[in-house]
Amino acid sequence: MNRQTQAAVLLLIGVALLHGALSDLYLRYVKEGLRPLLLAAGTLLVVTALATAWYEWRRARREERGTGTGTGTGTGDGDGTRGHAHRESRVSWLLVLPLFALVLVAPPALGSYSATHTGTALQQPYGYAELPAGDPVPIGLVDYAGRAFYGHGRSLEGRSVRLTGFVAVTPSGTPYLVRMALNCCAADAQPVKIGLIGNIPPVLQPNAWLEVTGRYTARRTRDPVNDGPIPFLRVTAARPVPTPRDPYDETWNN
Repeated sequence: MNRQTQAAVLLLIGVALLHGALSDLYLRYVKEGLRPLLLAAGTLLVVTALATAWYEWRRARREERGTGTGTGTGTGDGDGTRGHAHRESRVSWLLVLPLFALVLVAPPALGSYSATHTGTALQQPYGYAELPAGDPVPIGLVDYAGRAFYGHGRSLEGRSVRLTGFVAVTPSGTPYLVRMALNCCAADAQPVKIGLIGNIPPVLQPNAWLEVTGRYTARRTRDPVNDGPIPFLRVTAARPVPTPRDPYDETWNN
C-alpha cells in the first residue's frame, strides 16, 4: 500500500469516527463518556491523512522539477527503483469495507436473547444518593435494583418509582425488565434484571421497551444462569416507549 492509499484509508477511518461521534451512532458501541476521545481520535486521523497527502503531493512536484532526493532515475523512495515499480494491489482497499458497514448498517443494541442467556451483573453499590422529591420518582433500573436488593428497599419505602427497560421473558414465563450495563463498550455489556409482578400488560413482546411505574417489593429470586440476585418491582402502570437514545445503562458500577 503506497502513501496515497494509506492517506485515503486514514481519512476514511477518521471521517467514520467523526460521523459516529457527532451523531448517536457511537452509543451502539461505547458509553457516552468516551465521545470526546472519539472526536479527538477522528480529528487526529483526518489531520494525519491530509498532512500525508500534502507531503506526497509536494514530493511529487519537487521530483517533477528534478529536485527530488533520488538518483535522478526514480521517484519511489529515492532508491532509483522507479523503473521497477510494481502495480499496487487493490486488495488493500477491502480494508475500507468495514467502515461502510459501520456507517451504513449500525448494529442493534443487545436485547432479550443476551439477557436470558447471560447472568445478571448487579453489584453492590458504594452508597445511595437521596431520592428527589415527588412521586413517581424517575430512577435508573440499575439504581433501583441495587437499592432493592442490597439496600433492602429502605430508601424506597413509601415511594413510587418510574423506570425504563426492555422486556425479556424466561423460558418459565417470568417477565423481566432489563437494562444492559457496560463499563466501556458494548463488548463488555451485561444485563441487570428486575422481575415484574402486579399490573403487568397481558401481552409482553421480548425486546419491547416499557416505562413502568411501581413500588418496592421484598420479593427476590436468583438468576438461574449465574445465581446472581434479581429483585422485583410491583407494577402499578406500564406503557410502551420508543428505544431510548442511549440503550445502555452506565451506572451499574457507580
